[in-house]
Order: sequence, then C-alpha cells, then structure tokens
Amino acid sequence: MKLKFAVAGLLAAASFSTFAADQSVQIIDGVGSFDSLIVGNDGVLSGGSDVLTFEGLSAGVYDIVLTISGQNLTFDAANTTLNGFKGEAYGSGKLKFFGLEATAAQSPFILNLAGVAGAKAIYSGELTVSAVPEPSTYGMMLGGLGIMAFLARRKAKQA
Repeated sequence: MKLKFAVAGLLAAASFSTFAADQSVQIIDGVGSFDSLIVGNDGVLSGGSDVLTFEGLSAGVYDIVLTISGQNLTFDAANTTLNGFKGEAYGSGKLKFFGLEATAAQSPFILNLAGVAGAKAIYSGELTVSAVPEPSTYGMMLGGLGIMAFLARRKAKQA
C-alpha cells in the first residue's frame, strides 16, 4: 500500500513539473485544449508570456476562438498574440482571431499568452478552430441548389 502512495506521489510531482513549461497541443476535430498549474510567483506568466504551440492543421484560412479561465492570475488580452496577430476580445475570457491563414511557413500556430500569475495560480483553455470555405465552395453550393430548384419545378409541371 505504501508503494502505491509513493508511486502516486511521484507521478503527481512529475505532472506538476510538466505543467510549468511551454506546451505543444495537438488540434483534433477542430479543438485543442490546454492547462497550466503555476506554483508560487515564479510561474511562466510572471512578468512574461506562456508559449503554446498548436499543431495538426493543414494549409488554409481559419477562424479561431480562444477561451480561457483561471484563478489567481490576470491575463493581458491586449498583448496576447497568435502567430503575431492580436485577437479581438469578446465575452468573458474569449479572444477571436478571424481569417488567419496557415501555410507551410506559418504552421504550427503559436499562441503567446501574456499576463501575471499570483501564488498558486491555475488556468485552462481551449482553442476552437473552424475552416473558412473558399468562395468557389459557395458558388458550387448555389449552383447545386439552382439545379435542384430547376428539377423540382420541371417535375411539378409534369405532374
């Protein structure tokens, strides 16, 4: 029984040390989640920024929403950037980055979270990514709807 507690304590200590560093997050099905535990006043957000790397996106144009919440810390939304672009704040704890283009040179997305952490600060967040369709996609959709309307009207005249 004591061995189990020792192993659990060791694993807990190892997990604390991994949260205190920059993170690489995989985006799966349009969502990438992250969290961080900051013990004491020497955490990653104290006087600087936390760098999160989001991987797994192909080239394209994306609308991205960052949702963040935490305790004992203050985020600086004005200095938080995604690939060098500042987001637009809306709602509580949300930033939006619309129309960001990912190319081979710009991938992965790198988020620089700015803020100041207090004692025993903790935060978590989620980056939601949705692809922006190209204009030709809308043209094909409208063309298809036009053909469907033509066929429906033609069928109604025959009946």
